[in-house]
Formats: sequence, structure tokens, C-alpha cells
Amino acid sequence: MEDLMEDLIKFQSDRDWKRFHTPENLAKSISIESAELLEHFQWGKEYDVSEVADELADVLIYCLYMVDAFGFDFEEIIRNKMAKNAIKYPSKCE
Repeated sequence: MEDLMEDLIKFQSDRDWKRFHTPENLAKSISIESAELLEHFQWGKEYDVSEVADELADVLIYCLYMVDAFGFDFEEIIRNKMAKNAIKYPSKCE
């Protein structure tokens, strides 16, 4: 994961995009790319898996830029949310 983040940050830096990657703009971009992902499922059950993968990658890339913008620890925020969800939605297996 660290190598991926380094590559993403370098890609962003090489293009001087960080100045545009404010939390507000990143949140908008996540929403826009999520809508583009949803478009592939809008009218039926036929979709191009490659195109879905590309749109999902766009969503994830913007999410990772948001992680960087806030200085979050990716694993920590996921695990914290999972712990909250475990309380909110207890396991049926226990």
C-alpha cells in the first residue's frame, strides 16, 4: 500500500494537481466518479467489466488522495469504522 500511495503522490506532484485536490474538490470528484461507476448498472445487467474496473479505480484514487489530504492513516480509519459497524451491526454468528 505504501508503494501505491508513493506512486499516486508522485503522479499528482508531477502534474501539480495537489493545489486542486482540496478536501471539497476531492469529495466532489469521489461523488462524480461514483456516479460514473453507477452508470454502468443503470439500465440492466450487462456491463463491461473493464470499464467498471476503470471507474472503480477512479473512485479509489480520489479516496486515497483524500486520505493524503487529511493525513489519515488508511488502515486506522478503516479499522475504526469496522469497529463502530461491529457495534452497530452485531454478528449473527455469535
